[in-house]
Amino acid sequence: MPHRRILSLWFPRLGAERVMRAGQGSLAGPLAIVEELSNTQVISALNAEAEEEGLFVGQPLRDAHAICGALLTRRRNAPAEKAFLEALGRWAGKFSPWVAPEGADSINLDMTGSAHLFGGEEALLQRIEEDCARMGLTVRMGLADTLGAAWALARYAGQEAGLPPDRSGDAIDQEARATRARAARSPARGQHKGKAGRRHWTRGGTAPQPVETAKSPHRIAPPGQSRVALASLPIAALRLEASTVAQLGRLGLRQIGDLLDQPRASLARRFGRGLVLRLDQAMGSTPEPVSPARAVESFAVRLTLPEPIGLVDDLLAGIDRMLPRLCARLEDRGKGARLLRLEAHRVDQAAQSVTVGLARASRDAERIRPLLEMKLEEIDAGFGIEMLRLEVLRAEPIHARTQAGHLEATAAARTRQAGGQDVVLEDLIGRIGARIGLEAITRRHPVDTHIPEKTAKVLAAAWSEPAQDWPPSPHPRPLLMWRPELVMAPDVPTVPERFRWRGRDWQLAEAEGPERIAPEWWLEDPNWRSGVRDYWVVVTGCGARLWLFFAHGAALSRGWFCHGSFA
Repeated sequence: MPHRRILSLWFPRLGAERVMRAGQGSLAGPLAIVEELSNTQVISALNAEAEEEGLFVGQPLRDAHAICGALLTRRRNAPAEKAFLEALGRWAGKFSPWVAPEGADSINLDMTGSAHLFGGEEALLQRIEEDCARMGLTVRMGLADTLGAAWALARYAGQEAGLPPDRSGDAIDQEARATRARAARSPARGQHKGKAGRRHWTRGGTAPQPVETAKSPHRIAPPGQSRVALASLPIAALRLEASTVAQLGRLGLRQIGDLLDQPRASLARRFGRGLVLRLDQAMGSTPEPVSPARAVESFAVRLTLPEPIGLVDDLLAGIDRMLPRLCARLEDRGKGARLLRLEAHRVDQAAQSVTVGLARASRDAERIRPLLEMKLEEIDAGFGIEMLRLEVLRAEPIHARTQAGHLEATAAARTRQAGGQDVVLEDLIGRIGARIGLEAITRRHPVDTHIPEKTAKVLAAAWSEPAQDWPPSPHPRPLLMWRPELVMAPDVPTVPERFRWRGRDWQLAEAEGPERIAPEWWLEDPNWRSGVRDYWVVVTGCGARLWLFFAHGAALSRGWFCHGSFA
């Protein structure tokens, strides 16, 4: 069976290079894509020229301008970047059918048994690099047996492990001498010679071979060599949190090889199970499959405007033109919108978006339009909006209610008699559900059983139909029913003239019965272990109508109990 081979494609300059592709060469010089985080403008992507100036992702824009006065900036368009990454995923589908986008700038491919179709792994990565160069994209690749190892090679191959970026001035001084000495003697730093080197492959693994990841332009780890390929990489290559990386660095553990020979129990106890999990995923001890993204049925329409707009009335006019087309597509597929997003793309390549939700899936434009109108005030038009896009983020099927024969005639007659009450009830449920939640609105449905407390079940009103007919009961049932409560009376099946219940003495005035009910022998019900019951409708001297029964006793003792009360 061939080794599992995972390819990770990372596009570190995706946001900036997407804008440069759209500008068709008009954007020359350092370029930065800016987004707003916590009321601060920070850099989310850079092109190659900006990186050469010493700028980095996450840097505040004011600091970047102080370093590079000729820096060009553009607002980040997150929906456009997501759509561009999805297009790259479709392009990557020609290399493998198992393609899974990850995050906002990377794609994972399962290349098991597929590399030979392109002339081998080296030829495959060379072709991918040539395709990306023609598209004007920068790509970094990693190919290994596991997803964690491929991810690490794509981002950190060739980098020397040093102090974490957020180190403090006294990090070196606080490093434990014993830990440094032990880490320096660790054979996992790249050589794996002597006894330490034999300890790996004599237990069933492949004999270690030198892997020059720093010199390899494609960053390929040979099959079975993930441990050797990752040993010299920084700890951050394990996809850990920045705080964990900084804490490990202060202890002198800066390379993955420093962790390979450490006791797992102590690592998990001090740094949490997440560190051990990431280490096992990279080494292949814990499986991490590449699950391709399932094809999602998309419902979206857009409107390109000849001139930029910015007034609310103009936005409403655009919505009025898009909504009927969107609802028609939903109707053709038998679905309704439950969650929608309106995107307003501005002339400065930025995008504003608002999201609206419906209490029940609908494809009626008249019900969706008021919700969108309420959200238009949140859109900042800037220097003008040149394109509108309306997308259904969540769609649910709307089944056509069709009956045949006499059922259809009966339903039509009831609708005429009710005057459309079903539609009114659904709208009422939707309005109340928008305030308190649809799960809080329930209705009762009949159940075919002779056990009194099981004759009805509670269902959510928004996902069930009202019951048309309840089956008739051979005997009257109480309005209120509770768990059987003990009645102090003589232990005989004859209705007592006097009995004590709930701390009071009751006098019998009238009794009707008995009605014998036996438990369901095919089901084990703890509440019916008392065996067969004889039910009586008892009228007391004060006018109360109670539902009493005498349990003949099976697994539990016999006696009198009260099960409910009539109106």
